[in-house]
This record gives sequence, C-alpha cells and structure tokens, in this order.
Amino acid sequence: MTREVKKAVFPVAGLGTRFLPATKANPKEMLPVVDKPLIQYAVEEAVAAGIEELIFVTSSSKRAIEDHFDKNYELESRLELDGKYELLKTVQDIVPRGVVCLYVRQPEALGLGHAVLCAKPLVGREPFAVILADDLIKSDGAGCLSEMVKAFSYHGGSILGVEEIPVSETDKYGIVSTTLLDERISRIDAIVEKPKPDKAPSNLAVVGRYILSPVLFELLEKVETGAGGEIQLTDAIAELLEHEQVLSYRFTGKRYDCGSKLGYLQATVEFALEHPELRDAFREYLQAIPDADILLTRQQ
Repeated sequence: MTREVKKAVFPVAGLGTRFLPATKANPKEMLPVVDKPLIQYAVEEAVAAGIEELIFVTSSSKRAIEDHFDKNYELESRLELDGKYELLKTVQDIVPRGVVCLYVRQPEALGLGHAVLCAKPLVGREPFAVILADDLIKSDGAGCLSEMVKAFSYHGGSILGVEEIPVSETDKYGIVSTTLLDERISRIDAIVEKPKPDKAPSNLAVVGRYILSPVLFELLEKVETGAGGEIQLTDAIAELLEHEQVLSYRFTGKRYDCGSKLGYLQATVEFALEHPELRDAFREYLQAIPDADILLTRQQ
C-alpha cells in the first residue's frame, strides 16, 4: 500500500443542533471565524498537507458547502468590473488548481463511522485522511495534518491526532492508552469511546484528525451499531488494532472546539487578534471596553 495520502474525507452531514437557530438553514461548517468559514480552514490545512482530492460527506441541507467551493461567475464578474482584484483573487483561490472537490450524500444520520463509510467508493484502496472541521487547529508550523502525513510516510499504519485533556472531560472524547515510541508518536494499545473519568485509561483524547488505512472500511461494514443505531468510528478503530498498527500523534498548535459555543467564540476572538487587517483595531477595542470586569460581574 502506498504511503502517500492524497485524499481527505470531510464528514459534514451533521445537524449542528448546538448552534440552533443559527444552523437551521446554514451548515455549522459554514459558520465564519472572522472572514472564513470553518470548512475552509479545514480544507486549507488539507491542501497544505498535499491532499489533492477533497471528499465531502454531505446531506440534503448542506448545499451551501458545495456552493462555497464552486465557482460563482456572477460574483467574480462583479468584483472584476468593480476593480476589486484582491477580493476576486481571494474568491478564486478558495480551491487551488489541481485540487478536486467530490461530494457524496449520507442518507441518514447514523454516526461518524457511517459518514466515513459513505466515502468508500471515492477513497478506494488508498490511505486517507479524515478531518472534522469542528476542531479548528491553529499551528505556527506546517499544520497538524502536514505533521501527521510526514509521520505516516515514515511509520505507515493508521495515525490518530491526540491531545491531553482534563481528566474531568474524558466522557466527551475517544480516549486511548498508549506506549510511547518517540517524542510525539505512540503505539495505541486500546481505545475507549467516552469513558467516565474514573474508568478512563488516560487523558489522551482523539481529536478530529485521522490518517486511516482502507482496511477500516471493511471493519466499518461489520461493526455492530451502538446507541441510536449509530456506527461508531471508535469501535472500528478498536477492531483495527487487532489487524494493523495504529499510532497516536501529539500535534503541535492549539485546538479550538468550535462544535461548542465557547470554543467557537474563543477561536473568533483569538483569530481576530491575529488578523492582519483587524488585529490592532480589535485589540484597542477590547482594551477600551469600560469596566469590563464590573460588567462581567453584573451579568453573573
């Protein structure tokens, strides 16, 4: 099997119920962090890692994602006529030349594992990445997926992005127990879905970055459904441990849980503070808020 990763799967069919009513008609992946939607940050990370095929697992309510990555001739013509060439370039460069967008529908909301399985006809027998746009990762270096692709080219197998979390939050994540191989790479010995803190094997949580062997598809087809009839990706990965090497990778950078309102707001503020057009004025605004501490106290 090749050790090149050229395909990435983006499961974007979820309902986004934690952001209702904002997500009633607008996909949660299209929520903007400053001036780019979450899904675009995820795509940019994938392209920087050498991904050439972007596979979006969508639902009937996610047409806005397809439109975002498609050409908009009317908009581009208007920007050109108005002489707004920088904006025109920004719109035209959303997907670089040589990168292809493909779409497949998830007919029912049957879990992350099922969403990944829907991509099987487009992935085939190649290793592939899975990126969850909810997990926005800011990196000062090459990017989380780029780091993982580099590790995969050396180690092979499957690799899961992980980070340390507070023990009190283990019931929100897939948690792994590992054997350290080097500074950032460990062999995964076991993986448990959302264990209670007193049952968790560690505080190493799997976040929304994966490089997976195509063998996983065969296991997803056989895995038993869990609560709500959902097919859990974690269950298939636990089975994969019996067949192939699965590693964890502690990425560099900071992750924002944009699937939560607090994480989304944190990302918006911190990305705004680094935005070249906004950072100075926004920082001045934050510093000038009168009696900010008193205001917060009154609202408690």
